[in-house]
Amino acid sequence: MIPAPFEYLAPTSVADALAALAEAGDDAKVLAGGQSLLPILRMRLNAPDKVIYLGRVEELRGIREDGDSIVIGAMTTYADVLASDLVREHAGVLHAAVKEVADPQIRHRGTVGGALVHADPAGDVGAPVLALDAELVVAGQGGERTVAAGDFFRDLFETAVAEGELLTAIRVPKHTGWGSRYEKFVRVAHQWSIVAVAATVRVDGGSIAEARIGLTNMGSTPLRATAVEQALVGKAATEDAVRDACAAAADGTNPPSDLNGDADYRRHLATVLTRRAVLAAAGA
Repeated sequence: MIPAPFEYLAPTSVADALAALAEAGDDAKVLAGGQSLLPILRMRLNAPDKVIYLGRVEELRGIREDGDSIVIGAMTTYADVLASDLVREHAGVLHAAVKEVADPQIRHRGTVGGALVHADPAGDVGAPVLALDAELVVAGQGGERTVAAGDFFRDLFETAVAEGELLTAIRVPKHTGWGSRYEKFVRVAHQWSIVAVAATVRVDGGSIAEARIGLTNMGSTPLRATAVEQALVGKAATEDAVRDACAAAADGTNPPSDLNGDADYRRHLATVLTRRAVLAAAGA
């Protein structure tokens, strides 16, 4: 199907993009990599008067080091994340998750920021961003504000980015030396996650000193498995100890039931995948 007619705008700065958003109001949609928006436009599930493309805003691209953090521009593609030594060294679980995103064509067009703002709970980026305790930088005409990843995802396809605002960057605290694993369960390759687990673990002297775990598709937003994180601290990095700690992986979740599996099946998967991810991240 052909999209409904719209005016196409391609600003070259964040200021110009925000001005265009302010002028258009509810009649505009922001286009990043287009992997989510374009199918919606083609099916005419949304028919905006204006589409504001951010691909020419160079300040939204790139990955850089900033003290104890790395900063990823919202328009940075998955492919650029995979090619980044900074991400591989300091945010390994994000690197591991992005490797599981779809296929090379989508990874060369899709953007990290676009995926986060789309906020699909089955997407591969939200859980690792939560597990890394990242901060999201949001810009509006009144200036910038920073939102903790735990406060960013509000509900299904809903985030803290308000009308007239743009996500501009993701600030990720360095997790240098932490082990990482992203366990994703799908029926066929390149599918959305049925369930996935992002785990990053710091081991000290054979015991787990710290652990951060994000869950994919276990509720209306990406979730943190905080009970498991707390239970893992001080535990030996062995299969028996990790299995006991990971038994609570599905506590407090509300997974969907659909053709890929019901809620109980997903709860079981979350427990199994969390154990696998933690053991792999801990090097056990």
